Amino acid sequence: MTTSLAALYDWLVLAHVLAAMVWLGSLVVLAAFAARILRGGEPGEAGRFIGALRVIGPLALAPAPITLLAAGLAMVGDSEAWDFGQGWLQLGLGLFAAAFLVGAAHQSRTAIAAERAAARGDHAAAAAQLRRWAWGTALIIALLVLATWDMVFKP
Repeated sequence: MTTSLAALYDWLVLAHVLAAMVWLGSLVVLAAFAARILRGGEPGEAGRFIGALRVIGPLALAPAPITLLAAGLAMVGDSEAWDFGQGWLQLGLGLFAAAFLVGAAHQSRTAIAAERAAARGDHAAAAAQLRRWAWGTALIIALLVLATWDMVFKP
């Protein structure tokens, strides 16, 4: 019988699941806001939204995937049941890498381009970049849902 509140593995699972919830949940909410802004067509609204990402990104979108990866890797190291040779784990890491790369490469460049367009008053270009950003977000969401399926069912 364990005398501690919970085993290390249990805390790692909690951190892993919470980080996934924050990352995926944040993206779903941001995608919903982007869709509303793009449908509304208000000049300047796309630029304001993209500007807000400078605050939201470091608070929610950057720490969540890092925490998710660190806790997941630590869970593999802490448990005799998991190892890096398992196909479901390799698939999960591949999906994570793909989602992270889309975010780091495509999303950041598109957001910068939208912010620059908004700063020069080109609202149509800012909205076009926001539309590209929204498609990138949809791709990341799909990758994360697939990774969640992989983690749950371990095919």
